[in-house]
Amino acid sequence: MKIIDELNKDAEKNASQIRTFIEDRVKDFKKKGIVVGVSGGIDSAVILALAVQAVGKENVYGLILPEEESAASSKELGARLCESMDVSYEEVPITPILQALDTYGKKDQIIKRTCPEYDPNIHKTSLVLPSLLENDMLTIPSIRLVKDDEVVAKNRLKAKDYLELIGIQNVKQRSRMMIQYLYAEKNNYLVCGTTNKTEYLLGQFVKYGDGGVDIEPLSDCYKTQVYALANFLGIDKEIIERPPSADTWSSFTSDEDFFWRMPIHVMDQLLYSQEHDLPMEIIEKNTELSEEKINKVKRGIDKIKSASKYITSAPPICYLDK
Repeated sequence: MKIIDELNKDAEKNASQIRTFIEDRVKDFKKKGIVVGVSGGIDSAVILALAVQAVGKENVYGLILPEEESAASSKELGARLCESMDVSYEEVPITPILQALDTYGKKDQIIKRTCPEYDPNIHKTSLVLPSLLENDMLTIPSIRLVKDDEVVAKNRLKAKDYLELIGIQNVKQRSRMMIQYLYAEKNNYLVCGTTNKTEYLLGQFVKYGDGGVDIEPLSDCYKTQVYALANFLGIDKEIIERPPSADTWSSFTSDEDFFWRMPIHVMDQLLYSQEHDLPMEIIEKNTELSEEKINKVKRGIDKIKSASKYITSAPPICYLDK
């Protein structure tokens, strides 16, 4: 059995089911169309294409929501995608919102505590975690300073500073979602999420940010399956080949460096094997990892799932005795 083959099959069938899901939800909720936050990444590209096929290009609206630290390629690819599908779109920079909240200033203060040599005028920054393939227990995050495309410093963050940094970064996603709802409610549209199954299982989204949406068409598709959908749909190769990233740091930070902490094809095979309770020998053969390493990585994945349970769960309700 090849796990990758299992993940890559049925792209046409999956596309059809997702199109039907989008069309049915628009009808069920009595909405006129779909709003999509277009990031220049593969998930939003697949959603945009399927939404157009489901409800028609005239009923889909794209929002490109860059900020000061976004990669220039993000909005360029997003605009090109919308234009290629003849979808109406608008660019709404969120930088003024972040500046009003002193997001960048607060972020700089934390980084300077960790890296005294940090100069925002010459350094770009990124946040990384140790690879799960090397150590399942060590989860101490580090700030990297980058100058002229070279890492010039890498310092570990204190727990308090890390939590504050995450809170500051998450304001970006929550600001974007606020704008998406402004446009959706104005037009009586649904806000369509782009979180895939790999991200959902690991809590790799911001609560009431990119996770605060009306529908999630991709949340039963592993990231590997999203790539298969993109190829089936004929998505721009530059978008498909672009390394996945949340795009919230001034220096490019791959999801494989921070969220997944391993190559995505390995992560998806391990998550799939957990879902289907596959025998160890099949997992070893597919991932080319030893039993010892597989067990270590699985412990790391379980820790991530446990820590993000509050993100993936709906708010608990206190039910009163009647």
